[in-house]
Amino acid sequence: MKIEELAPQCVWKNFYALTQVPRPSGHLEKIQQFLLDFGKSIGVETWKDNAGNIVMRKPATPGLEKRKGLVLQAHMDMVPQKVADSPHNFLTDPIPAYIDGDWVKTHGTTLGSDDGMGVATIMAIMADKKLKHGPLEGLITADEETGMYGAFGLKAGTVQGKVLLNLDSETEGELYIGCAGGVDVTATMQYMEIEPEEGRKAFRVTLKGLRGGHSGLEICEGRGNANKLMGRFMREAVLQCGAGLSQWQGGNMRNAIPRDAFVVITVDENKERKLKTLAKRCQTLFAEELNTIENGITLTVDKCEFPESETPEEIRDNLINAILACQNGVLRYIPTIPDTVETSSNLSIVTIGEGKAEFSLLVRSSSDSMKMYQAVSLESCFTMAGMKVDFSGAYSGWQPNVESHVLAEMRKAYKKLFGKEPEVKVIHAGLECGIIGAVNEGMDMISFGPTLMSPHSPDERVHIPSVQKFYDLILHVVEDGVE
Repeated sequence: MKIEELAPQCVWKNFYALTQVPRPSGHLEKIQQFLLDFGKSIGVETWKDNAGNIVMRKPATPGLEKRKGLVLQAHMDMVPQKVADSPHNFLTDPIPAYIDGDWVKTHGTTLGSDDGMGVATIMAIMADKKLKHGPLEGLITADEETGMYGAFGLKAGTVQGKVLLNLDSETEGELYIGCAGGVDVTATMQYMEIEPEEGRKAFRVTLKGLRGGHSGLEICEGRGNANKLMGRFMREAVLQCGAGLSQWQGGNMRNAIPRDAFVVITVDENKERKLKTLAKRCQTLFAEELNTIENGITLTVDKCEFPESETPEEIRDNLINAILACQNGVLRYIPTIPDTVETSSNLSIVTIGEGKAEFSLLVRSSSDSMKMYQAVSLESCFTMAGMKVDFSGAYSGWQPNVESHVLAEMRKAYKKLFGKEPEVKVIHAGLECGIIGAVNEGMDMISFGPTLMSPHSPDERVHIPSVQKFYDLILHVVEDGVE
């Protein structure tokens, strides 16, 4: 069976079409034109706003004009993550999706189901000419994954509906009524490089094979962070082998747990065997420590071209110490909901070389005060290392409303369709609801979706049976409306 033949076909054929259109964050011209052309082809008013969002508007079925308008919302961009040896080019290549039992997966790259499933669903609803509904709008936002720029750029009045259905959650049967806020922490330093000593050899040390994943949804699982693990190796390489540091690159997305990292280092000629022994020992140690979480960690040492320059010893030590000292992972759980993460941080990107160092972290919290406490703690850590620290892209969490009308309607609909109550939750991830609600005062909001696993990593996959249940729930709410 082909992906576009899965049930419900109206969703899956759209999702397959989306896998054929390159849409990594920051490069959305092709997907924007695709969506504009789609809207035109089905006869629905469609346009692009100044923030790059695509908006679709479908008038109510005659006689249902007085219903509350519904806004179906998803984001068009995807996280471009791939395994280290993948030749995939996210700017030009389609996503190689395939069916594996009850799952749709891909080969060595992210799948784009976050949030391609939401976009495909909006397309299906907008194209359905038999559906009876009140006023409908589709809001497909730009660059959610890199800073929610589309949502931040949304102008009041762009959408007119009073109820927002955010289709960007990852577990079927769960209804989300709140989310964490976030702030980006960026630490930078410039320094004068030095020439490596004569009589040394250069090596590229590569750490890979980690699972990575979503830095909000999966931060509680204790997955390995490539930058933190490489920091441990580098400390020992300096102490035991006198390693000089020329280059460090780990991670490439602010909201993804880094899966791999590499460094270019120099050591004395007589330290080569010791360096390789250390790498093997660290690989074994990391595998033992993460035994039930990670599988397939490798730490390899290969000779490489001798660098022209490297980081001065004091700067090298300060940077390694900062990487080791900075908080990474869960800081605190919500005291009143012990199984839900409140505050976390992710050391997502480390770049060192050519006289510059830059660390990028994303702090998340459902508490604004704890969010800033965590950010300031990181600032203190990096400042002690001589780095300049900036905060950017801050957004508040979406505060839960247990009295929400749409929540009541969704719970009732879910019970009617599936014979059981859905779970009502707050998610430790950034959803666009709070930002959109801030420019559309009084908007009632909820977030839900089909079951996705390991978004933001090459292990990303969609549970096929959950998509039908997800779509049935949307159809029920769209047809019955929200009072």
